[in-house]
Amino acid sequence: MRMLSDFRGRGVPILQALATIIAIISASPGRAQEYPNRPIQLVVAYPPGGTGDIVAHLLADRLMSALGQPVRVENRPGAGGAEGARSVVRAAPDGYTLLLGQTAEIAVAPLLGGVGYDPQRDLLPIALVAQIPVALVTQIAAPYSSVGELLQAARTSQRGLQFASAGPGTSGHLAGELLRMRSRGRLIHVPSEGAGPALGELLEGRVDFFFAPLSVAMSEVRSGRLKILALSSARRVLAMPNVPTIAEETGIRGFDIGAWAGVFAPRGTPREIAARLNREVNQVLAQPEVRERLVADGAELTLMSMAQFGDFVRVEMRRNADLLREQFCMADVRSWWGCFGPGVAP
Repeated sequence: MRMLSDFRGRGVPILQALATIIAIISASPGRAQEYPNRPIQLVVAYPPGGTGDIVAHLLADRLMSALGQPVRVENRPGAGGAEGARSVVRAAPDGYTLLLGQTAEIAVAPLLGGVGYDPQRDLLPIALVAQIPVALVTQIAAPYSSVGELLQAARTSQRGLQFASAGPGTSGHLAGELLRMRSRGRLIHVPSEGAGPALGELLEGRVDFFFAPLSVAMSEVRSGRLKILALSSARRVLAMPNVPTIAEETGIRGFDIGAWAGVFAPRGTPREIAARLNREVNQVLAQPEVRERLVADGAELTLMSMAQFGDFVRVEMRRNADLLREQFCMADVRSWWGCFGPGVAP
């Protein structure tokens, strides 16, 4: 009873002290060794059909076999990915609620403020799943076959050209706005609630182009409905060596915008559970059929420890803060929408 008396001596109410002691016991290695003993929820902060949804289902199917429990993907879209991230931040830190976090809700939106969480304070990085190139795609019948021709069309068109994105602050939005600002073309942002809906806008002809994650666009490219004009990354990808980059096509220096996805848990999740999840995710990614499927869509796979993934997230947040300050017009990244000018913010 000494532990309880210690809590009471510090003025902690007895019920709160008991709850704290139970939490400590629950997080002990003995309980961690029993994990998991019920289904696990993997939250995707966007609607079905996007990068996170594709990756999450690929991961969940194989983690279920490795962990011996169902891993259920739950789509919780809203607020550009922030709603799904908040739901995981608020969840119990027991390893049964995880986030398939992506660039926007982890490394961009928190820089702009108002999301209600701090990824470095509130989330525990578990494992990087994939780095995913972003491509400028148009309908196969579009009257331009290069970025130069697209920008010329934007300059000569009275209405300009409209581009879809998976939502404000996503990689596709950043790429489109950066192209607009640096080319001075008449490009108008049309946000969606995810990459799947944005792809639908393009396929149905309601927008002119979309900076899409390759994992989302590749099936439509292979079917002949879409064509890729360029990549927004700094270098070409092995899966498509003949596709140029935006920087190559336009001469815009420093044009380097990509996407990534990784697994996160609420901060406070027992380290033994987190370490096991890291190990199981990396073992799934090492499976040849998983690697082949992701690499075929242009993804890059780098197996990381938890510490390495934590460093990766910190670097990405710094890199995006620099991008917003240097490539856009912001001295303070929180002045985001004022930078883009009237009529283009969602």
